[in-house]
Amino acid sequence: MSGLTIEKISMRFDLPNGSSVQALKDVSLQLAEGELLSVLGPSGCGKTTLLNIVAGFLAPTDGTITLNGHRVKGPDAERGMVFQQGALFEWMSVRENVSFGPRMAGKRERDWGEHVDHLLDVVGLRDFKEKAVYELSGGMQQRVALARCLANDPDVILMDEPLGALDALTREKMQGLVLKLWKETGKTIILITHSVEEALLLGERLLVMAPRPGRIHREYRLPFADMGVNADLREVKKHPDFSQKREEILSMIWDMEEEIMGRTEESA
Repeated sequence: MSGLTIEKISMRFDLPNGSSVQALKDVSLQLAEGELLSVLGPSGCGKTTLLNIVAGFLAPTDGTITLNGHRVKGPDAERGMVFQQGALFEWMSVRENVSFGPRMAGKRERDWGEHVDHLLDVVGLRDFKEKAVYELSGGMQQRVALARCLANDPDVILMDEPLGALDALTREKMQGLVLKLWKETGKTIILITHSVEEALLLGERLLVMAPRPGRIHREYRLPFADMGVNADLREVKKHPDFSQKREEILSMIWDMEEEIMGRTEESA
């Protein structure tokens, strides 16, 4: 069975003082091959914890993750991760970074060279392939991180606030690149973000999570990602439905934050 299945995932962190934090509770989701999911929610709702469980970095307290019919039990090349900071090898060239996965897998350049050069073309870095990563801007480094992830040919790409540290103009350009890569590669993508606008632009499906414990509060199916593939993203944002959904979700998250603040004040 193809696709990603998240079934009744719960995560409890036990603390040294004997108490515990229930980060996630009974989270279930079915994601078909090639879908683009964005995940929003207030701080502490378990977004990154869920992503790390799907990546195999964390073992859940309860529940299972299944990808293409087999259970996820740890990290694997079938699931690629793009972090907020690129986690690149700064002393290596752009091309060396992008080809790192295939080279570590023991593949020869004749097997990966053409594919890596194509990816550098797609992300607009062919002319920078011999540059060291430390010579690049933040936006260009994130392009390297995307290309490096794709060079491993994962089934699922996991993105944890990958554009959060970029300036507004670079971020918008990178949003367009994410949509382009999604359509061109057919990859399944899960993207964590704190930006409601970004979640609306990039989420074919959008989850709003609520704390605590972290759980799915509401799901949306949206047209804006498909619209944005071949359109100026600023024009997509002018769509009346976009504004309506943005205000609806902002109010939803604001109410959650107010509830969290109220709990904090009561326990103080």
